[in-house]
Amino acid sequence: MLDYWDQSSTFSTPKTDPVVDRVIKQFSERSRIGIDKYGKTLSENPLSLLEWLEHLKQELMDATLYIERAKDEVKSKQNNNK
Repeated sequence: MLDYWDQSSTFSTPKTDPVVDRVIKQFSERSRIGIDKYGKTLSENPLSLLEWLEHLKQELMDATLYIERAKDEVKSKQNNNK
């Protein structure tokens, strides 16, 4: 008879994606840093929807700049390899 409390039974450990695992770890670390810096979690932050949307817009604008900077580096390396 199968013992459902027996951890060595036929149940296998689910396969995980190392990329997803890495990102989850990064989210946890970023959350800890934010809590240390601001003294509260995102769910405890009383910003209005418009304020949240403004923060998102600013973050996406920063991301666009990071993309352009990375593209410049790729182009520079490609030109150096010619």
